[in-house]
Amino acid sequence: MKQSPVFLPLVAACCLSPVFAQDKSQETPQDAPPPRSRPLASTAQAIDVAAGDSDNIVNIDVSMLFPDYREPWNAGTPSGGSGTGFMIGKNRFLTNAHVVSNATRIVIRTTNDPAPHPARIVHIAHDCDLAIVEAINGTDFEKLETFQLGDIPKLNTEVSVIGYPIGGERISVTRGVVSRIDFRPYSHTGVDSHLAIQIDAAINPGNSGGPVLQNGMVVGVAFQGYNGRVAQNVGYMIPTPVIKRFLKDIEDGHYDHYVDLAISDFTIENPAQLKALKLTNDGIGVIVADVEPAGSVGTLLKSSDVLLSVDDSPVYNNGLVRVDGELMDMNEVVERKFAGDTVNIKYQRDGEKKEATVTLKRFAPYLTLGEQYNQRPRYVMHAGLVFQPMDKNLMDAHQIRDGTVNYWFDNFLTQKLYKERPEVVILTNVLPDDVNSYLQRSFPAIVDEINGVKIKALADVQEALKKPGDNPDFIVIKLLEKGRPLVLKRSLAAEAQQRIMKNYNIEEDSYLGNE
Repeated sequence: MKQSPVFLPLVAACCLSPVFAQDKSQETPQDAPPPRSRPLASTAQAIDVAAGDSDNIVNIDVSMLFPDYREPWNAGTPSGGSGTGFMIGKNRFLTNAHVVSNATRIVIRTTNDPAPHPARIVHIAHDCDLAIVEAINGTDFEKLETFQLGDIPKLNTEVSVIGYPIGGERISVTRGVVSRIDFRPYSHTGVDSHLAIQIDAAINPGNSGGPVLQNGMVVGVAFQGYNGRVAQNVGYMIPTPVIKRFLKDIEDGHYDHYVDLAISDFTIENPAQLKALKLTNDGIGVIVADVEPAGSVGTLLKSSDVLLSVDDSPVYNNGLVRVDGELMDMNEVVERKFAGDTVNIKYQRDGEKKEATVTLKRFAPYLTLGEQYNQRPRYVMHAGLVFQPMDKNLMDAHQIRDGTVNYWFDNFLTQKLYKERPEVVILTNVLPDDVNSYLQRSFPAIVDEINGVKIKALADVQEALKKPGDNPDFIVIKLLEKGRPLVLKRSLAAEAQQRIMKNYNIEEDSYLGNE
């Protein structure tokens, strides 16, 4: 979200002033919708706008503030956007997380009532791109009928997409066919993948958060699509299993996020593999390629194990399991569970079959690699030196090209670097001042030690700066893979702090995110 509106290969379908979120894999779907072997029975629902049939589908206008990761003490850049939402409960409107992310003001309107209704976020889940908003004064919506959730639609059946896309201020209805049900990347964070349904109805900016209907029931939420340069009339909706999981998760008033096995796998494709792994040729089992130590099975599975089943659902040798009669990615079994739930794992190691019950938990290290929202950038500024935690927002904002920093970011998960440094801290800037005039070429760089204290999180920086170290008169900062340490005279650094804050209009010299 850094430039003027433009459709990218895979984009979230809200109408924003900045750019729409995109799928970083740049993957291009190649399959066309399946041919219609027989005429489709229309499942579209007639909507009488004048009669108020659509008043439970609202236009959402949002004022936003995009954080400034280059100067994190600043408020950020104001912007705006719009999307769609629909009523699923008393004064509860379901929409996409990307529609209301970084919101400072939210207003909802209906087709028949142009009056703005101030609203607020009740729950937001960035990992599955869903959110619930409510009108601050919900009396005008008390008599509206709520939508009911249906099941996963069948392939080659018709659906209707309803929303407020660009091109007008009135509600819009488009129709299309369900052409694929698959495990797909969600573009909002760029690192989360869940079940998604591909349809050939037009999903344009502003459609995001709108209901996808079949036989009068909600079967999905419109949320992203490809532009015309990549694929024509290809859009995606979030299916009801993902929606129902989100609604179940927030029943206790708190969203606990998705859980994950945190493993990767590859298929078993030839007889030599079967023989080497001592497997029968029954089409069951995938090889565990990698296991994240911080994941749910980090202490159970090992690389080269063969995963046979998840919760008694056999894992086929292409990584699929059968869920609700459909073949889906094996992760779908875990996707429908919650933090603290258990899952039964059957696997084979060195020819011996084993079984275990695993308690599921969130795998947090992957968040470093994804877009983050609704939070202030964290930082510590001392004597003009600016320290910030490494994440994708920061890497994009600073356009960092340092080889060491890029290596740590690119390999943070694959090389398990998070075990050594759960939160990598980067010296991102040196604000020019007499006290640091000889340090201007020291950034960007990963901070290794300050006054002898190993830096494994941003909070360590603030504490280490207070520590006297070997010589209490100096502050010594060691940068990773940089031969010469940075040395500041402690008394001069303290004198310069207020001067630098005044010169650069910095109200707080640190923000650790504890508020």
